[in-house]
Parts: sequence; C-alpha cells; structure tokens
Amino acid sequence: MNHVMVVDLGYGDAGKGTVVDWLCASRPVHTVVRFNGGAQAAHNVVLRDGPHHTFAQFGSGTFRPGVRTHLSRHVVVDPLALAAEADHLTAVGVPDALDRLTVDGEALLATPYHQAANRAREIARGADRHGSCGLGVGEAVAYGLAHPDEAPRVADCAHPAVLRRRLSALRDRLTAELGPLDAPPVEDCLPAYAAFAERVAIVDRAWLAGVLRAGTCVFEGAQGVLLDEWHGFHPYTTWSTTTFANAEALLAEAGLAGTAQRLGVLRVTTTRHGPGPLVTEDPALPFADPRNPTNPWQGRFRFGHFDAVAHRYALEVAGGVDALALTHLDLAGPALRICRRYDTVDRLTPGPAGDLDRQAALTARLLRARPVLDEAPTDWPAAVAAELGAPLLLTSHGPTAEDKLPALAGAVSTPC
Repeated sequence: MNHVMVVDLGYGDAGKGTVVDWLCASRPVHTVVRFNGGAQAAHNVVLRDGPHHTFAQFGSGTFRPGVRTHLSRHVVVDPLALAAEADHLTAVGVPDALDRLTVDGEALLATPYHQAANRAREIARGADRHGSCGLGVGEAVAYGLAHPDEAPRVADCAHPAVLRRRLSALRDRLTAELGPLDAPPVEDCLPAYAAFAERVAIVDRAWLAGVLRAGTCVFEGAQGVLLDEWHGFHPYTTWSTTTFANAEALLAEAGLAGTAQRLGVLRVTTTRHGPGPLVTEDPALPFADPRNPTNPWQGRFRFGHFDAVAHRYALEVAGGVDALALTHLDLAGPALRICRRYDTVDRLTPGPAGDLDRQAALTARLLRARPVLDEAPTDWPAAVAAELGAPLLLTSHGPTAEDKLPALAGAVSTPC
C-alpha cells in the first residue's frame, strides 16, 4: 500500500485538512490516522455543495463515505469534545462518524481539569502568553510525563473505578498547585466517559498494523513543524511532535518502515495564530481568514510574506519531503512578496532535540530579525519548489477538493 503522511511546514493552518480531503477524494483511502495533537486541531474542509466542518479529532477524510479514522496513542483524546464534533458532523450530513472511529486505549485523555489548569496558567502569564488554545492538550501531555502510571488514558473509560481514582488524583494535584479549578466534580464526569467507552471502539496498538495492510492510509498531522515541541521557537511551541516522527514510528511498529510518501503542506502566505516569531509579518497585507478569527486564547491571526528561510528550516527539521502541496494561491497577488533571507542570516540551522535553551536563543534572534523581501515571482509554484528543493504534488486555489490542481503526476503515488 502507498500510504501518505501529511505534515504542515509552517506554524499550522496551512490547509492540511483540505489536502487530506483531496487525497481521500482522489484515491481509495481506508483510514485517516491521526498521529499527534488533540482537540485543539482545526482542519477546515468545505464541500462543493456547501457543507463545512472543522475537523479536530476525526480525520479530515470523514466526509468521504467509508473512510475511517484511527486516533493513535500519540493523540490526546478529549471524549467530551469528540461527542460535540460528532454531533456537528451529523448535522452536516455525516451521521456515522463514530461508527468509523477507532481509538488506541493508550492515548492520554484531556479532561476538564487539564483544560482549567491550562487556562489558569495562560492567564497567569499575562503579557507573556504563549498563545495556547486553552483546551488542556499540553497540560495532559505534561501530566502524563510527570505521572506516567497515573495519567488518565482512553482505556480507563471502560473501567470506572480506575478512572475515578485517576481523575481524583489529577484534580487534587492540580488544585494543590493552582488553587480551585473551574471544572465539574469527578462524579459528574464519569457518565460521559462511560458512554464514550460504550459507543467507540477502543483498541490496542496492534490494531493499526492490520489497518495498514487492509488499504491505503493517510497519516494526518496537526499544527506545524515550526511549532514542534523540540525544534520550534520555544516557548511559543506545542507539547507535540509535529514532524513525521510519530507516523514513521507507527509504520515501523507495523513492519512497514519507509513505505509511506511524505507530503509537506504550506501556504503561499506565511501565517501564525498568536504570539511568537513571524519574521515576514506585514500588517499591510490585504488578507483575512474568516476560519481563523482572533480568539481570547490564541490571539489574532497574523499574515506575512512567504518565508522561505523558515520553511527551509522546517523542511530540514522534518527530514525532507517527497512532495509539496501549496495552498491559498487565490491570495497570490502583487502585494505578496517572497523572503529568501533575513537581514542577519540566510539559513536557520536545526539543533539537537531537547535543547530548549538553544531554541529560546533562536527565538530571541528571530524576534530581532528583519526580512529581506524580493518581488513576487511570476510563477509561485515553480518559485516555491525551487526554494525548497522539492516537487509540487498539487496547488490549491480555494477551499474545496475541486479547487485543487495536480501539479506533478506521480509525486505521491496512487495506490497499488
């Protein structure tokens, strides 16, 4: 099977969802595998006849009949948010999304206690906010690292006594650290988690190996490489590995290492939601994104000129790609320019994973950097392919699958 891994080579919001939808519309796909992130993902998919959904935990191929979703153990699962998402999918014509879902029992749970703690910490940062989504995903990961044997996990939902004990310990630890939390009592949460366990197929890690042999899978990443927990611009990062690494590990466990094509997604404009470096930011750019509005947690959505320096860094951090998908070409115009170097540097060098002091120093350097802007290329796809040294699989000129144009036959293989 020719599986495909989809990763964002920016700060997120590049259009991974619409690209995954196009992949699922243009070839037979068995399952979309989510391999990082959680309910904070916001992958917008719009159909030609109008239905729209912002995919958070379900795979972005769910509009396509029969395409399944698997949430791997690398996803932080929020059953309460999942239920709300399933309700919206039903309202837009997809009543069977939960029937097409499997969840790895080892995946961490994001709970109301994680969310309340996340928001309390972000509020306490004041002007130094990191731009968190406020949904508790990073808090769940941090708690899981600190208390690996006690962190609530998906499999616990089928065992109320275990879940009660773990939720109580979680609540008590966070309350002792942060004070009273804006979250319901444990007993009020348990029925929803029990209902989740009864409704959704909870599987073990061996399940995915069978799925990968049953048909073509698309691995759908969340957020972007420039937000990676180890290689992003600390502290404006996520508690998640946003490169291909988790997907590659899942494939290797199934005995299928090296069998998936790597697809990197990026916008023709470089954007980010919330604070942190965006060297090419230009408030004069005449753009808006109605699907990425300003919100109380992330802040405003920011636009910049195409930042080849940052995207080359992301490409190197990710270990390269087989092809690129370039989105939002409907925004390309004379106002949009390209940045091939900064005033102080023309290349950002990745460092060893885990050296957050180095990443923080890089962040400080980027906050002082200024872009050197060249005029807009006459052929944006060709210019981006040349700057990043990778072929274009498709270009996207609008929100639907029909707005995608294949740019290079065979760059990401059709299934065998």
